[in-house]
Amino acid sequence: MYPTGSAAYDRTITVFSPDGRLFQVEYAREAVKRGTTACGITYKDGVLLAVDKNIISKLIVPASIEKIFKVDEHIGIATSGLVADARRLIDEARMKAQRAKVAYNEPINVATLTQNLCDLKQLYTQYGGARPFGTALLIAGLNDKPSLFETDPSGAFTEYTASAIGMGKTDVENLFEKEYKKNMSRKKSIEMVLKALNSVSEDKLKADYVEIVTIESESMYQQVSTEEISESIGRAID
Repeated sequence: MYPTGSAAYDRTITVFSPDGRLFQVEYAREAVKRGTTACGITYKDGVLLAVDKNIISKLIVPASIEKIFKVDEHIGIATSGLVADARRLIDEARMKAQRAKVAYNEPINVATLTQNLCDLKQLYTQYGGARPFGTALLIAGLNDKPSLFETDPSGAFTEYTASAIGMGKTDVENLFEKEYKKNMSRKKSIEMVLKALNSVSEDKLKADYVEIVTIESESMYQQVSTEEISESIGRAID
């Protein structure tokens, strides 16, 4: 007896449903929606990424939870969804960045790297015997100008001035649409992402549980200190 309804079309990634859907890709998107909230903003001097690690046990060492990864001096990637899947894509990104530097003697373009990663993601939606990557990425970098790209498990990608992924995506993006302004300062941008993360956090945001990196032409990839985050939380929330 053959399965009926949607169950007949979610057994493999290579089968479309009658209305043109790939259920395995949609399931991967659901994995992203259950992930921790990450957001990114382009501002006057660069671009930043911020993640609430959403640590639920005091026994966990916060530093052991990594949600933002350095790819090169001018590129960082924030993840949401299955972190193990994300690490596979991060390794690929690092290899492509180093190969470009060796081959062309210049940093890889952020848009080029994004497209390369999304080409790999798309492959995993096309062939049997594999499943899509259950992760979305925010790829932030700086070439001639600050750039921020959001990628989807399907392999689609879009460039934004400000965006978010994970369980708090909708609420954070609503806040950005109301309050984001072009050419914001670094200080104001940090305060905005902290305000956004706090708005979707179950408890009051803690500096130890937040990770923020900035990428600017002078300092390039740089992690924001816990002390600065704590001070910014005080201004953004209180």
